Amino acid sequence: MITSIQDEINQIDAIRPHLVILGAGASLAALPDGDKNGKKLPLMSNFIEVLNLGNLLIEHGIKFCGDNFEDLYSEIYSDPKKKDICEELENRIYDYFSSLQLPEEPTIYDYLILSLREKDVIATFNWDPFLVQAIRRNRIKVKPPRVLFLHGNVSTGYCYRDKVVGIRGNLCSVCNKLLEKSKLLYPISQKNYDKDFFISKQWSEVKVHIKNTFMVTIFGYSAPNSDISAIEIMKTAWGEIEERAFEQIEIIDIKEENSILESWGQFIHTHHYDIYNDFFDSWIANHPRRTGEAFRNQYIEAMFIDDNSPPKATHLTDLQKWYKDLIEGERAHN
Repeated sequence: MITSIQDEINQIDAIRPHLVILGAGASLAALPDGDKNGKKLPLMSNFIEVLNLGNLLIEHGIKFCGDNFEDLYSEIYSDPKKKDICEELENRIYDYFSSLQLPEEPTIYDYLILSLREKDVIATFNWDPFLVQAIRRNRIKVKPPRVLFLHGNVSTGYCYRDKVVGIRGNLCSVCNKLLEKSKLLYPISQKNYDKDFFISKQWSEVKVHIKNTFMVTIFGYSAPNSDISAIEIMKTAWGEIEERAFEQIEIIDIKEENSILESWGQFIHTHHYDIYNDFFDSWIANHPRRTGEAFRNQYIEAMFIDDNSPPKATHLTDLQKWYKDLIEGERAHN
């Protein structure tokens, strides 16, 4: 049996969320030449260089021979005498990431927002503002997926007193005071997400979605061995792989397959995974807004399915128009 593109457009009955986990590699893939103004997107391996933090570290007598900035921050944080540089690092990082802007033309983040439904979830480890910017400029066309910021974000703010989370620069809906910016830096080797209200709230919600999802897409997140807390939380929520025999793991990464499986093998049931080095080869890009339906048709119903890939548009309005049939089908279904 064959499911045509039109069949897929008309089929709107998936309830379980598609969960997307984003790391720094996703932002680099989305903007390989930098942001709107040419500012580079750093990875942890070149973070000090891109943000020009070397002189600051030298001034404080700090030497580092590794290749992961978060490991360095853990070392600094453990020294009570280094409190001043911890604050300075946080401020510099906040300033740099707050200044980043999406270019006018469509990016992978626009495709991502347009290709997921309101029921779906994006959980990001990234500090940059690109997801929020993509949501804002596409919101008039679609209701966005739920977005969770697992390590804080320069676009988010919160009110400690009233436990309200929102966009930085907005006011608390309860006390009407300006929302505080979220914290970005944590000692990665000893992260205790329960100590911070905002982070704790984000992780509590993502655990629920991990349990309920039918497919997890991991995009540009390397699951570093030093981030023990994050991996333990995700694995506990996912459960034993024998219990996830009908779920699929999709990984978008440029690393070799053996390296990827070494990081994520504990989440994968037998052969239930796909690895791509390009977002546009993924389930999200080939079955936008219908990944749940397409997944069931292929893996449960054993049907042949056709891809329904959006065009590589040069103008955002053209890209938004392409999604019109999918979105109107959902509105008619509701």
